Amino acid sequence: MANYYCMMAGLPDISLDSPAPVSMSDLREEMEMQLTERDKGLMFYFFLENDCKNLVRLLKNPDAEISLNGNYTMEQYRDLITSAREMNFNVHRYPAFLSEFARDYNYNKDAQGWYAEDAMLLAFYEYAATCPDRMIREWYSLNLDITNILTAMIARQNGWAVADYIQGENEVTEMILNNNTKDFDLSHEFDYVKDLMQIVDCQDPVLKEKKIDAFKWIWLDDQTFFEPFSIEAVFAYLCKLRMLERWELLDPEKGKETFSQIIEDLRGEARVPEEFQVKTAGYNRQER
Repeated sequence: MANYYCMMAGLPDISLDSPAPVSMSDLREEMEMQLTERDKGLMFYFFLENDCKNLVRLLKNPDAEISLNGNYTMEQYRDLITSAREMNFNVHRYPAFLSEFARDYNYNKDAQGWYAEDAMLLAFYEYAATCPDRMIREWYSLNLDITNILTAMIARQNGWAVADYIQGENEVTEMILNNNTKDFDLSHEFDYVKDLMQIVDCQDPVLKEKKIDAFKWIWLDDQTFFEPFSIEAVFAYLCKLRMLERWELLDPEKGKETFSQIIEDLRGEARVPEEFQVKTAGYNRQER
């Protein structure tokens, strides 16, 4: 198990109340020099999310601008798209779900109720659930569950058919689809659902987004508290940096406003789901 004491100790402190203290590209360059080959493979999952967004952009518009913080170059995206369309099999130099998505895009793009970004995100989450690192797997599972829970609650509030908006298949989606109680009976299994119910009732869309990010920030803190120099801590730092960069693009002042209070409130009221909690006593990462 690699220890990244020097790298993590040298990084500036990161806070939801402050601007991003380092650029993603600079941090990535630092990682390239220090991470082991195994851990670079784990970071592939983080940057793959940008690849997914880039691929959707290019399928919609071959001349679209792309993020440079993915794993692939423009040449590789074009190779992926061309190869996927010309060959009736997955191109093994890319994750299979990317090839499948590119090959099927023209058939799906005009289908009623099919949205490329949503379909791609679900495919990515399902792929990320195969990551060999437990914490990274659980991070993406948590993100999918939060999205489904909030979406289901909003759909029910508006009288929409909940099943039309839920993605994926797991314990959470099964409970959502088979329970008629206000919280889909999820609060009995997942303590954090009570906090999500409060978030969904928030009428201010900006404040609602802040509360969601604050909840995720706390989860990352809890997962890495006892291992601040691990590869999981590096991954958590990247996830937090992505949040800060997103808020700065939206509105720097709104991004900073009230986050301290939100986090304080959440820490006082919320518990992360038991299946995602760090086992502080005798904790053994057998799946790392």
